[in-house]
Amino acid sequence: MMRFLTKWSFAIAAAAMQLNAFGQAATMKAPEVKEGDGPHSQLVIRGATLINSTLAPPTGPVDIVVEKNRIVSITTVGVTGQPVDAKRRPVLKPGGKELQAEGMYLMPGFIDTHAHIGGGSKNAHAEYVFKLWMAHGVTTIAEPGSMNGREWTLEEKDKSAKNLITAPRIKAYSRFGLGSNTPISTPEQARAWVQANAKAGSDGIKFFGAAPEIMKAAIDENKKLGLRSMMHHSQTDVGRWNALNSARAGLNSMEHWYGLPEALFADRTVQNYSLDYNYTNEQDRFGEAGTLWKQAAPPFSEKWNAVMNEMIALNFTLSPTLNIYEANRDLMRARRAEWHDEYTMPQLWRFYEPSWNSHGSYWHSWGTEQEIQWKENYRLWMMFLNEYKNRGGRVTTGTDSGFIYELFGFSFIRELELLREAGFHPLEVIKAATLNGAESLGIDQDLGSVEVGKLADFVLVEENPLQNFQVLYGTGAIRLMPDNKVTRVGGVRYTIKDGVIYDAKKLLADVKKMVDDEKAKTGMKIVQPGR
Repeated sequence: MMRFLTKWSFAIAAAAMQLNAFGQAATMKAPEVKEGDGPHSQLVIRGATLINSTLAPPTGPVDIVVEKNRIVSITTVGVTGQPVDAKRRPVLKPGGKELQAEGMYLMPGFIDTHAHIGGGSKNAHAEYVFKLWMAHGVTTIAEPGSMNGREWTLEEKDKSAKNLITAPRIKAYSRFGLGSNTPISTPEQARAWVQANAKAGSDGIKFFGAAPEIMKAAIDENKKLGLRSMMHHSQTDVGRWNALNSARAGLNSMEHWYGLPEALFADRTVQNYSLDYNYTNEQDRFGEAGTLWKQAAPPFSEKWNAVMNEMIALNFTLSPTLNIYEANRDLMRARRAEWHDEYTMPQLWRFYEPSWNSHGSYWHSWGTEQEIQWKENYRLWMMFLNEYKNRGGRVTTGTDSGFIYELFGFSFIRELELLREAGFHPLEVIKAATLNGAESLGIDQDLGSVEVGKLADFVLVEENPLQNFQVLYGTGAIRLMPDNKVTRVGGVRYTIKDGVIYDAKKLLADVKKMVDDEKAKTGMKIVQPGR
């Protein structure tokens, strides 16, 4: 029992630190307001170039017809460089809505498989976070942990499903043990909690770690009930339960990479911790985590291949969240990202700064040596991810934003760039950001691709994202024009969720005003740490 209580205290502490990141205002709900255009009895999107998630090459111009939030037809209405054939165009019915998208690129709505809700104190509430996501084309999120409370998350989920608030659709995963009056210390208690969690309306469970017999019981019961599961393999438990244990037990997906190197150990059973290591000292925790992949079996070795192949055979999903640790390999880059100036709430910026208490703010003495270790960590990690994808394994896009200088929405686009760096073809990146996420969450019958019969979730942008994912950032991409003037291009133009059209640039302007208002009220300015 004492061993379990020690583990449980770490899990509760981790959850508490995430709550403290956003303070009491994290429980402020998004306002009920009608901001989108629709839904319409019929929506006809005219003349877009379709970039689907099926690895098909782009095609266009196409007209897409939506009725009652379902795609009913996708029609090629012309060829490149030639006038559209009006006779081939679907007819707009009385009362229908026509959206002119000539010259634009259309993709399925993006899916963030690791998205925490909450953004600070006072005015940095759910509306701020939701609009940042929607402004970047994220129409569905998995909320792993329900850190603002299960009931709170489920209420926002319901309002989003009814389009009463401007927000992505929410898949709610409750932290294992959430709401339990006593620590869960037996398989029987684990099964009872899982049953109660399902009855409450959760979509699944987010695990951090537990004794093996408890993990097995909880995952088994959850599967019997038809719910999903995901896990951050906490270092407090990974020595006895790694990612391969999870895959064998039937866990659906894992976040980050904790537990993967441990499954790949060939000449040791435990991470090579410094003998003065302390888990509560986060520079110890994250600094030494940067050496973990070097301790695993080398790429393409017998052990490396065996673990990968077994995980793929078990249909195990990886949600790497590459972006959330990018500051570890280049702290200045993450800290000086240009969107912080206009879109990061003052209280969130303060949370990011070096601190002994704030989770993920472990810049106690971070420098060249730590960054070099993490660069190598990324090289080996990315090699695993790319080969996992090549062999048929599922990799998704998740962000874990709100920590470590990563901002909601913007970090999702950065995740796309990082998968590209890992070796994914741009079309494979789009698949990871859409269809793979839908499959991982068990919603691919409705979402994840642009196909007849599926729901009307789309992202529309005026530049080709396959050529440059940076055109999806709200801040756009830099371009030098023929007259030698520098301009910005891109930014998502429209985000369509459930057939409702949202002006993505207007949503981003709303966020900027929230930040401006908070800065004016508090008098706070973005200042680099120590200045």
